Amino acid sequence: MRILVTGTAGFIGFHVARRLLREGHEVTGIDGMTTYYDVTLKQKRHAMLREFDKFTCNEFMLEDAQAMENAFAACQPELVIHLAAQAGVRYSIENPGTYISANLVGTYNVLEQVKQHKTPHLMMASTSSVYGANKEMPFSESQRCDHPLSLYAATKKATEELAHSYSYIWKLPITAFRFFTVYGPWGRPDMALFKFTANTLAGKPIDVYNNGNMERDFTYIDDLVEAICLLSAKPPLKAGESDPGASPVAPYRVVNIGNSQPVSLMAFIEAIEKALGKPCVRNYMPMQPGDVPRTWADCSALQALTGFRPATPVQTGVDAFVAWYRDYYKVPACP
Repeated sequence: MRILVTGTAGFIGFHVARRLLREGHEVTGIDGMTTYYDVTLKQKRHAMLREFDKFTCNEFMLEDAQAMENAFAACQPELVIHLAAQAGVRYSIENPGTYISANLVGTYNVLEQVKQHKTPHLMMASTSSVYGANKEMPFSESQRCDHPLSLYAATKKATEELAHSYSYIWKLPITAFRFFTVYGPWGRPDMALFKFTANTLAGKPIDVYNNGNMERDFTYIDDLVEAICLLSAKPPLKAGESDPGASPVAPYRVVNIGNSQPVSLMAFIEAIEKALGKPCVRNYMPMQPGDVPRTWADCSALQALTGFRPATPVQTGVDAFVAWYRDYYKVPACP
């Protein structure tokens, strides 16, 4: 297939694009190469993708409507996987404008091109953060998400609503997937696993928020990629499908992708310590604005649609990340 993927220099986009290229698809990648974190890491991801003959690399911001139009015209995609976004709950408090620009304007530009080219299936990334102040666990796609707790979450929920309106008016098949704390090799430096690993190896303390009283539904990157690939073959072709995230009026659905097994932050830190072979020095801190104490995905809809449910144990995933980190940064194992 001809597939256009946004965010191909990012953590998730890189893994998705590499999987598709290995399967023989033609992939057109788009990434803005922003300086939110180390650009060298993004450049190396893109360099690995450029090794595939069927990869076309585009580096521009999602907000550039003309560049987006040119990329779609050249690719004529049969599938679009929109993963690019400004991520991070805490950073959205410091730089809210980047979230409005990248997430809202950027997604609007993608939707406009999907509409113009009548793309058979648009898949787009959302986040577990949209569940916000919800207390009922596990989080299900059928729950209302009316009370986001961060600007990041608000912009991602807004993109879901934008996509639904496009799906309804122009009958565009759209799948929005809600990610739950994705981790693994080539991960983002602003995420806990990366920071905890880097600090511990450097002999620095780690910041443990809410005094460690937090739980996350950690999802290993390979499981996430598998779920996305399987969902790509399951476009919502009509309104009112039976899964809980399906729209009653449009060919649109939302799907949780998580491990369905919340892990305490302290247990996660212990897994990192085991993988590193040395203890983490903990600096306990209060809950940060915009954060939530717990996430837990109900993935029964994903399993019903695809027959697949993520299940990689946290220790397995953390071990894989630490092995990658040591290799990438040339850090020898502890004696």
